[in-house]
Amino acid sequence: MAKTSAETKQKNPITLPGLHNWNVWLAFIHAIQGAVILLLSTTKVFPVQTSYLTLDPISSELAGHPVLSGAARHLFDINLGYLVAVFFFMSAIAHAVIATIYRNRYEADLKRKINKARWIEYALSASTMMVGIAVLSGVADLSTLLMIFALDAIMNLLGLAMEVYNQGKNKPNWLVYVIGCVAGIVPWFVFGFYVWAANIYGSGDIPSFVYWIYLSMFVLFSSFAVNMYLQYKKVGKWKDYLYGERMYMVLSLVAKTLLAWQIFAGALRP
Repeated sequence: MAKTSAETKQKNPITLPGLHNWNVWLAFIHAIQGAVILLLSTTKVFPVQTSYLTLDPISSELAGHPVLSGAARHLFDINLGYLVAVFFFMSAIAHAVIATIYRNRYEADLKRKINKARWIEYALSASTMMVGIAVLSGVADLSTLLMIFALDAIMNLLGLAMEVYNQGKNKPNWLVYVIGCVAGIVPWFVFGFYVWAANIYGSGDIPSFVYWIYLSMFVLFSSFAVNMYLQYKKVGKWKDYLYGERMYMVLSLVAKTLLAWQIFAGALRP
């Protein structure tokens, strides 16, 4: 008896040409959203400063010896609309490159159950997203912002290390995965501390949309780790590496879109 088209589709739901079409469309969708954010957003800037120790002349004179105290200096401002557009454009460029000049290498890597381009793009775009969440949380210190960016980039590059390290292994080693999860969760503790401090020491008037961003982004960012776990455990449809690849695409689009338009609705709309 001949197989029906539905049965054939169920057996081979995802193909390399199909993923190529996904990359083409995602490049277009990300680019359009980035351009729309730039066109529609009002200017909303957040200060970035650095903290340092300096001689306190008054305290030094009273104490009769040099006294150092903390000080801060404004360095520059971050335009939130530009920051949101940047992570869209990063993704658009990555998908466009994968769909064109990098296509052959990309598809060869997928056959080996690895995608180097994905993790490099996430190391840049997802880390930029975390900086956007950080400035909304009140993080203004340049060193802290750089560490948040670096921790998220390291988390994503450890995703690449997980795929490289487990090449050809029947039983995956989860050490890299665990280290990546630890690195990735630290920025969320930082955000939580800033919210706690705002409520304990400040007025606590944090806009409700910021809390929604925390909740939605934490769930979505965690979903990437779940997706990798299901891939390596070969659960259900995740037995097909290409299914997990498409899920990464879906999660990336949803996370970036949801974060961008929540920020727009809460802080950037005219």
